[in-house]
Amino acid sequence: MLGIALALASSVSWGISDFLGGLQSRRISALAVLLVSQPVGLVLALGVAVAFGGDPLGASDAAIAVGAGAVAVLALAAFYRAMALGSVTVVATIGALGVLVPVMGGLLQGDRPAALQAVGAVAGVVGVVLVAREPDPEWRAAGRVAVGLAALAALGFGVFFLGLDATSGAQPAWTIVAVRVGGVAALLVAAAFVRPSMRIEPRLVPILLAIGCFDVLANSLFAVATNHGLLSLVAVAGSLYSAVTVLLARFVLGERLASIQLAGVIVALLGVALIAAGA
Repeated sequence: MLGIALALASSVSWGISDFLGGLQSRRISALAVLLVSQPVGLVLALGVAVAFGGDPLGASDAAIAVGAGAVAVLALAAFYRAMALGSVTVVATIGALGVLVPVMGGLLQGDRPAALQAVGAVAGVVGVVLVAREPDPEWRAAGRVAVGLAALAALGFGVFFLGLDATSGAQPAWTIVAVRVGGVAALLVAAAFVRPSMRIEPRLVPILLAIGCFDVLANSLFAVATNHGLLSLVAVAGSLYSAVTVLLARFVLGERLASIQLAGVIVALLGVALIAAGA
């Protein structure tokens, strides 16, 4: 139960971070959002590791963690951009299906899915097909791009879950530092090519700092959670960040969906719940 509780706490933190990040990406570029928020996370993670210590990382684990961090930040960039283009609710629901990657990873390692997991996977795919429908012709083209970016982000999040699980010990502070190093390094490389505008209104800076804080908190909680429960179950609980993001989009932005899209959200989230129940 501790692993699930920690994973659920990470999902709340991720949900808030992702909502704020997607919202700010409608004002400034997604890369600019990440270039401010991610180094904040690195500083926080390094401070915690130095102050409290953590399990040492071998060279191979460090490399995996750095790679996972790079993948995660690229996935976040796609995720934020998707939310800037389309419905936050749609994008968050699709992003949640990244949970299928660690579930598949478990299968490749010899896990055998319960019947409920198989049903949940099918429900998730059906839900995504429904939620990805964009009834407004004026938004249809942007909606297709947003769906594609959200699917790419989901894949990246799933790979990140696998990498974090593979490298996290009982005290994963240095794992989180390595993840952050990989993310910031990938951002600096991207910035060198894209050269995004960094003209940021002062009023947005506290929000960008909060994004980094919530994100690194979520990473840390999830890393600890993987040591207290099965990856398939912990990953599903962590992926419920989408529900937090959807609720924030509903009550803060007043987003409304067409009936078929609302049905898709319900079916997709039901699929995630069935995967958890089967695990």
